[in-house]
Amino acid sequence: MRLGLALGYWGRGPDPRHVPLAQEAERLGYHSVWTAESWGSDVFTPLTWIAARTSTIRLGTAVAQMAARSPTTTAMHALTLDHLSGGRVMLGLGLSGPQVVEGWYGRPFPKSPLTATREYVDVVRQVLGRQAPVELDGRFHSHPYRGPDGTGLGKALKPITHPLRADLPILLGAEGPKNIAQTTRIADGWLPLYWSPNRPEVYEASLAGAPEGFLVAPMAQVRVCDDVAEGLLPVKTMLGFYIGGMGHAARNFHADLMARMGYEEQARRIQRLFLEGRREEAVLAVPDAFADEISLVGPRERIAERLESWRKGPVTDLLALAPDQESLRALAELNA
Repeated sequence: MRLGLALGYWGRGPDPRHVPLAQEAERLGYHSVWTAESWGSDVFTPLTWIAARTSTIRLGTAVAQMAARSPTTTAMHALTLDHLSGGRVMLGLGLSGPQVVEGWYGRPFPKSPLTATREYVDVVRQVLGRQAPVELDGRFHSHPYRGPDGTGLGKALKPITHPLRADLPILLGAEGPKNIAQTTRIADGWLPLYWSPNRPEVYEASLAGAPEGFLVAPMAQVRVCDDVAEGLLPVKTMLGFYIGGMGHAARNFHADLMARMGYEEQARRIQRLFLEGRREEAVLAVPDAFADEISLVGPRERIAERLESWRKGPVTDLLALAPDQESLRALAELNA
């Protein structure tokens, strides 16, 4: 099982720890470092900054939001950074949800998310393959554009710049069972939001068709500390925000995922508390058991014991949300 460092997205401003953490991860032999975006910092600029200050570690987006860019624009970003970094890019894509897509990007959330995702990946692969001008008679991502408000003058084009790699890895941040199953058919890997090594049955059917070499790269908060309950608080804070606030009461993909993982009653309670403005209560309502099974928190010996269960399943890459260099080093030593 390879290790990656997940840095997430910025909060109020850039985190001065990110570059030193990425450099330490590279020194420790981590395979990859990953950035993210939501409705603040973008995913590619910080990764480019890190690329300029490292030399071997792979550079991943977890995830680049599809609504933020047309698929050709995303492909341009990926092929440009791939050239500048010497072939280190891993392109993680995600659809996000209606609240972000419509509220932040000002675009309609696709009524057929699987079709929209499939077309997006198709166009990106055409750009990276550069075998012919990009053409797709699609429902969401037609190239050339053929909508009723177009001029009809669009011309099929292929990139001027020759991509460094036609096989640049594409991973998808999918949550629903059908979306995960499609991911095994159209992508090189999957970026699970929550992964519990104790519940392989949650994803077993969706991953049944995964080809050999398919990447499974979940994120997990990693923290070496003496007090497990205290160490789980950041995990619970993150879960409270995603399950309670990153979605609508009637449509929240993160809450639905928690429900499928055996915590339906708790997920709905967290949603209700958060939407009522009782955010601290929502965080405290996150079960310690759920936060614990999707993370690696506690004394070094406890993490070592729990790490074994992560190695036994289909996980190929563990992307560690490690807030400090001590935890980063401990994970590298325990996984050696």
